[in-house]
Amino acid sequence: MDFSSEMVLLRLLILSLLSVSLVGSQPSQSSQVVSNSPYPAEGPSPLSSSDLSFPWTRLRLPRYIVPLHYHLLIHPNLTSLKFSGSVQIEVNVENNTNWVVLHSKGLQIFKATILDQNLAHLSHQDLPVLHNPSNEQIGIFSPRVLSSGQKYFLYIEFGAQLAEGLDGFYKSTYRTSTGETRTLASTHFEPTSARMAFPCFDEPSFKATFSVRIRRSPEHISLSNMPVEKTTEGSGGLLEDRFATSVKMSTYLVAFVICDFKSVTATTSSGVQMSIYAAPEKWEQAHYALEVAVKLLDFYEQYFNIPYPLPKQDLIAIPDFQWGAMENWGLTTYRETSLLFDPHTSSVSDKREVTMTIGHELAHQWFGNLVTMEWWNDLWLNEGFARYMEYISVQATYPDLKVEEYLLHTCFIAIGLDSLNSSRPITSPAENPTQIEQMFDTVSYNKGACVLHMLRHFLTNDVFQSGIVRYLRKYSYRNAHSQDLWDSLTDTCSDDDFISGKHCYSRGQISKNAYLFAGEHLNLTAMMNTWTLQKGIPLVTVTRKGSRLLIRQDRFLRTVLPSDPQWNSLQQGFLWHIPLTYKTDTSSTIHRHLMMTPTDSIHIGEEATWVKVNTDMTGYYVVHYEDGGWDVMAKLLKENHTALSYRDRTHLIHNAFQLVTAGRLPLNKALDLISFMQLETHTVPLLKGLGYLESFYHMMEKRDEHDITHSLGMYILQFFRAVIDQQTWSDLGTVSERRLRSEVLSLACHLAYLPCLEQARQHFREWLQSNGTLNLPTDVAETVYSVGAQDDHGWESLFDTYKVSLSEAQKEKILYALSSTRDTTKLQNLLELGLEGKVIRSQDLSSLVLMVARSPRGHHIAWNFVKKNWDTLVQKFQLGSPTIINIIVGTTGQFYSPEEFAEVQLFFESIKEQASQLRATQIALDNVQKNVRWVQRNLETLRNWLMEQKQ
Repeated sequence: MDFSSEMVLLRLLILSLLSVSLVGSQPSQSSQVVSNSPYPAEGPSPLSSSDLSFPWTRLRLPRYIVPLHYHLLIHPNLTSLKFSGSVQIEVNVENNTNWVVLHSKGLQIFKATILDQNLAHLSHQDLPVLHNPSNEQIGIFSPRVLSSGQKYFLYIEFGAQLAEGLDGFYKSTYRTSTGETRTLASTHFEPTSARMAFPCFDEPSFKATFSVRIRRSPEHISLSNMPVEKTTEGSGGLLEDRFATSVKMSTYLVAFVICDFKSVTATTSSGVQMSIYAAPEKWEQAHYALEVAVKLLDFYEQYFNIPYPLPKQDLIAIPDFQWGAMENWGLTTYRETSLLFDPHTSSVSDKREVTMTIGHELAHQWFGNLVTMEWWNDLWLNEGFARYMEYISVQATYPDLKVEEYLLHTCFIAIGLDSLNSSRPITSPAENPTQIEQMFDTVSYNKGACVLHMLRHFLTNDVFQSGIVRYLRKYSYRNAHSQDLWDSLTDTCSDDDFISGKHCYSRGQISKNAYLFAGEHLNLTAMMNTWTLQKGIPLVTVTRKGSRLLIRQDRFLRTVLPSDPQWNSLQQGFLWHIPLTYKTDTSSTIHRHLMMTPTDSIHIGEEATWVKVNTDMTGYYVVHYEDGGWDVMAKLLKENHTALSYRDRTHLIHNAFQLVTAGRLPLNKALDLISFMQLETHTVPLLKGLGYLESFYHMMEKRDEHDITHSLGMYILQFFRAVIDQQTWSDLGTVSERRLRSEVLSLACHLAYLPCLEQARQHFREWLQSNGTLNLPTDVAETVYSVGAQDDHGWESLFDTYKVSLSEAQKEKILYALSSTRDTTKLQNLLELGLEGKVIRSQDLSSLVLMVARSPRGHHIAWNFVKKNWDTLVQKFQLGSPTIINIIVGTTGQFYSPEEFAEVQLFFESIKEQASQLRATQIALDNVQKNVRWVQRNLETLRNWLMEQKQ
């Protein structure tokens, strides 16, 4: 067919196009024809805007045009803050069609053409391009049918402004020590923002290879997923970097950065080149990250027994970054506080954070990059694994950091959300970008990690490890579902995938070789579906009856009581397969029992004095000891607390106070339980018990309950005086001792403990006299700054230092101190500066709002700021972003009265259209309701209990 016949047939095709071009589609009402080229095409335009309607209405792209390879050219201009580019996408057509539908958001399309596999143009004119902005899609119309089974090349020229926000291809800036502002351009594409940088098939299952070229000025460097193969000189003194072709990967993992950064480099034992990039005056803070990255990549290659497939891995600290970090294959991007470590200003907690963040992103190079979830509903396969592998990898490579002590806290955070009715299942539907972005939450990360922790202990370390290696090998460069993981862990495969000699057998044989757990056969899929396909967490209630332990499971909810009318409906249909573990005083054996029914019983023998269920909290469930069971636990802790591990002691403290909130245990029982802590020497249970008392103190402080606030403050200081007084104002000791020091001295000074205040003021005076050049002990620097910030001169001095400091770790501590002031005008000004985004970066606004909300005089200031600036915040950060979610949940979480609950409800009603799209609004309401009920039930109990302690 030649060009002349195309034009004759074109009008005849129009009538039938929409019924044959994209099967099952309906014309969209909200489509716009976009001008093709800035230059007029020769000859008449083949179609006018009224001739075509957008051919596709669904959010997900059609499946029968499959991208194979992208040739991408990007040219950012860091002066005009614009970029232009072109992309040639090699596609495979699997159904006859005249349309190519792909993603594009905020891009101006200058030109679009389609070439056949011989690179011959299908049309001598630029092709019509239609936009469907509501679905972030463009449709390109080909007058000649694209034939099934054939390859084609889609060529598009495009351009846009560098994004002002923190998604897509955006601008970032930093200030030098001389006050000069410098600009760089960086990308953040996960989950759905690659389409803001170039037209693409922006869904995780559309994996392809990428060849990237970047044009830049000589004073900059460019980085992408692969190493530079060749640099050539172009017109106007520009340079063009051509990068090696990538491995097959999803669009959200593509990355490029154009900057003037410096780097430090080392090589792993397998020859992978590792480099850390940072702003020129900060590159000396990159050495620790380099050491960690080399060590951890070596660990993962050994643990997964699969070589890292790229020749290099760059880690770069981006000055403006919304998330903690991003796992782009071969070019991981980080917030500066998540990568840079300054020995003079970074604390031991900062060191742990950097180490674990690198561990998380490098784990993703296998979990997420090599094997990717099929769709965002299974995001936990990426994020739950990466969160859990942080602990496995860092515990193995940096045992001194004691990261295993933080795993309990990770699960406690998950339980906090999962015990609200507004939680969600681990695997949840998510279709549009706002829904997808909200999948990056506590459930995917923390609950995902805790369920994997339970599964690893259940299957044993070796079985777990070999199962996930099988999973990674089988699905390399492909996509997977949760079911694929369960099949790999049970060593099964489909009949047509039978692998001789690899212990692989058909699904029909699964029951013949099921795992034995406590002598019981197990269907792993059935068990794990109860943890991933239903929301919530089980409460296991245990009652001792002679030689037997009676057990019952319910759904654990902190917002609803069994006496409430809605209780039965909220419990309906919930049942978990729970791998119970327990210990008694009669042996050191950890006993196991698989609970698959609502009620059950276990024989433990008459001679057992006590039984502790959920040993070391390896299981993801809460335990309630009925009929005097908590009295037995309290007695054990008082008389012989070391009979239980530090994890078991921490678990008891946590469960007791959660049951108080749920209305199942009186507050005085939980407070009596922690009276053993005067004997406690381990940091983790000490900080858990102290943390609950501190949270009650802040609650009473915000409610202006002066008598309780005063009594509780005095009780804490008296009860923990020995621990407080033995702390030194230094950086000496183990990681656990240093963590305890930071937390305990911070609280003691907040409670106006005079020896603490005197020490902090002395350190602050010395720091002021040195003009900020004195390096304070990093573990106590935040406490020293916070005490110093309570007067005007100290506050202003800290603010001046904040503006010029080159250490993000120091700036984070100073910002916390600035937000601790009781001067409401200063708090208001801080929030306005955060919104402006110059002195205080936009990336730090959600942290700042939460800091102000948690300060004694700031909770209403923060909330009013959110209400007043809601439209600006949504415009700046996108509706489903972590910034918006954290701001909503964080500010409202400080409310404890029915009046405040009504006020929050009223505001959400006023933004109903947006609020209805956010799960966070319901989480916020659940949270406030939980707080209100806690006060109603426990205020007088707390007052009376404190009175008794004085006698």
